Amino acid sequence: MENIEMWQGLSCGGITAVPGFRVSGVHCGIRKNKGKKDLALIVADKMCSAAAVYTTNKVKSAPLVLTMEHLKNGQARAILANSGNANACAPGGIEAAKEMVDAAAKELGIEATDIIVNSTGVIGVQLPIDAIVSGVPQLVKSLSRDNNPAAEAIMTTDTFQKSWAAKFELDGKTVTIGGIAKGSGMIHPNMATMLSFLATDCAISPEMLQKALKDSAAISYNQVSVDGDTSTNDMCAILASGTAGNSQIETENEDYKKFLAALNEINLKLAKDIARDGEGATKLLICRVSGAASTEDAARLSKSVIRSSLVKSAMFGADANWGRVLCALGYGGATFDPSRVDISFSSLVGEIPVCKQSTGLAFDEEIAKNVLSEKEITIEVNLSDGNHNAEAYGCDLTYDYVRINGDYRT
Repeated sequence: MENIEMWQGLSCGGITAVPGFRVSGVHCGIRKNKGKKDLALIVADKMCSAAAVYTTNKVKSAPLVLTMEHLKNGQARAILANSGNANACAPGGIEAAKEMVDAAAKELGIEATDIIVNSTGVIGVQLPIDAIVSGVPQLVKSLSRDNNPAAEAIMTTDTFQKSWAAKFELDGKTVTIGGIAKGSGMIHPNMATMLSFLATDCAISPEMLQKALKDSAAISYNQVSVDGDTSTNDMCAILASGTAGNSQIETENEDYKKFLAALNEINLKLAKDIARDGEGATKLLICRVSGAASTEDAARLSKSVIRSSLVKSAMFGADANWGRVLCALGYGGATFDPSRVDISFSSLVGEIPVCKQSTGLAFDEEIAKNVLSEKEITIEVNLSDGNHNAEAYGCDLTYDYVRINGDYRT
């Protein structure tokens, strides 16, 4: 976006690109591997406007339920999260989540109700709360401006840290947004196991922050599907300290639109990283649907294509099987004329049209294979029904996905 400076956050990027925020990550003993951090903390220097969007799964984790209660007043000061255990459908889940925030609140000298909490990992296993409580003092002592420890500590089967930041101007002031995320498998958020934690120094009311986050999640995290499974723990939360000095955003004015544009850029980057890092994945898939009668139809159909196991398998094999795309559109639950669809595949090496007006085109199979052998592939769909469009993000389906999930608990 014009006038938005973006950068991928390592070390001084991500959350800690935002003035007034510190983070930490330690190994407290949830995970067997002592070299893997499993407890993360994000703390603001002052009370913040706060907002979150959550999984639509009816089965929700204990920490998520507790966070929903804490954010009723639209304020928070810290985010606490662990990996290695989801604290979902587990004995004493709510009590354990409360013990987590109580321990952090005591060390930080703040109210427990001002802490957002979440967990990620194996479902149905009791949270080792003693390990977490014993790790909190070191967690607080380790707070710094280094983004990496927290970004690492929330990872489960992720293969790389997901961290982005942006700067832009509002009201003559420099405003920063930074975020970290985790997610590799069990990814089909419908919010808004994925977690995304964001921070900004923008002055914005809790109501406008909630609206911005909900609207942004709709075009980013809600348009990601790795495997069609919606987790019990999906959450995206944001803290806004207001220290940038801009006039507080309280309506959907031009400043709000600029803030939303920057937030969208961050969330789209993180969402694509989640899709790119899908369990066992070798390719990022983007399905771009244009010419739809409504944005809702375009979003629904693009996601239907991206979550199709047959489409995902074809992309893994670099097979330009466009019939699978047309099939996925047909059961996508949106209205369109199935006789007017154009389909093409594109990547860094070029674009190849494969279908015109729902009829196959002659194309060179070798060229198509080269196009589909790249690490990022776009499936272009034109419905010729209107002027609305949307994108969805996913990955190919590989042998390794089954291997990873066949022994996830062990």
